[in-house]
Amino acid sequence: MTDQVALDPATSRWARHRSTVLIVAVLLAIAALLAWASGDRGAGPLDPDNPAPDGARALVRVLAEQGVEVEVVRTAGQLEEALQSGPERAASTVVITQTEFLGQATIDRTLAAVDPAGLIVVDPAKEASERFGFGAPVPAEAADPIAAGCPRFSGLRIEVEQAASYPTSQGCFGTGPGHVLGSGDGGAQVLGAGALLSNEAITRQDNAAVALRLLGQRERLVWYVPSLADLPAGDGVTLRRFLPPWIVPGLILGGVAFLALALWRGRRLGALVTEPLPVAVRAIETTRARGRLYRDAADRAHAADILTRAAASRLAVAAHLPRDADPAALRREVARRTGRPEAQVAALLAPPPPTTDHDLIALADGLAALEKEVLSP
Repeated sequence: MTDQVALDPATSRWARHRSTVLIVAVLLAIAALLAWASGDRGAGPLDPDNPAPDGARALVRVLAEQGVEVEVVRTAGQLEEALQSGPERAASTVVITQTEFLGQATIDRTLAAVDPAGLIVVDPAKEASERFGFGAPVPAEAADPIAAGCPRFSGLRIEVEQAASYPTSQGCFGTGPGHVLGSGDGGAQVLGAGALLSNEAITRQDNAAVALRLLGQRERLVWYVPSLADLPAGDGVTLRRFLPPWIVPGLILGGVAFLALALWRGRRLGALVTEPLPVAVRAIETTRARGRLYRDAADRAHAADILTRAAASRLAVAAHLPRDADPAALRREVARRTGRPEAQVAALLAPPPPTTDHDLIALADGLAALEKEVLSP
């Protein structure tokens, strides 16, 4: 009598599909995170219309309360229209954020449109910074608040998590050989601590006072937020400009999740370990189960190979030959014992791969008949 173990159907289903469910859950979590990161949560960093922590809407509202007229432009054409007359050009401060979307031609166009003395460029990268005449930036020490070193911002300190220093001859908030807030030869200013303008950091230390003195020095502020539309064909751009800011952390997260999944699943691919089954399984049941697997996979060639190898092993034992006897010697001995032509025996023990179920069944019947003849007295 065979022992039987009753398993809860829900438990057995979970055991069978546990790995699939976990893989799907990880993929869904990654997709949800990427969708959240790429969703419409306002404009980009330091955008005056962005209410998120990295936006600058709070500063724009404070400037408006102080009587500064703020106009947001998003293309070089709109910037030129906003500064089309001489008085407007001289009475306006122009601040540029998101400089990664500025190509060389757009920078030259911007410099021709604005008054250099009223231009403020925020966090320009190496290419844009050198094009504006500020030199190449270097990371600045920002672990502690940075004190002002000029009369204009006397007594004020800025607090940001990251900052860049520019090798300008004149400036304020000096760190090392350069300045976080510096002035180029043409009078334009560069700010390497753009985070102090953000909604999240504007209330830290004296960030608000510095921002108001810097951007509110004239009656009108034109806030220029460049876009991909400003990049003319053939202008020098990098692939990084076209990628959303979440792509790198998203790829890193996906890679870490894939590596963790591979390590988790890889532990189950070690050497096979034999252990007694909790129940007795009849050989015919495993044979039929394997046959159903071959049938579902339509792997007739594999099934035929198993049939012929098993038959050859049994025929070798019946003919008093080693189980791994030479195929040619086995064919000759089987042909001698059965009286069949050797070519006919070879067609059964080394057949071409069957292409239909009918061919596979015919092969199995032929091998069974051949074994019966060899075993008969």
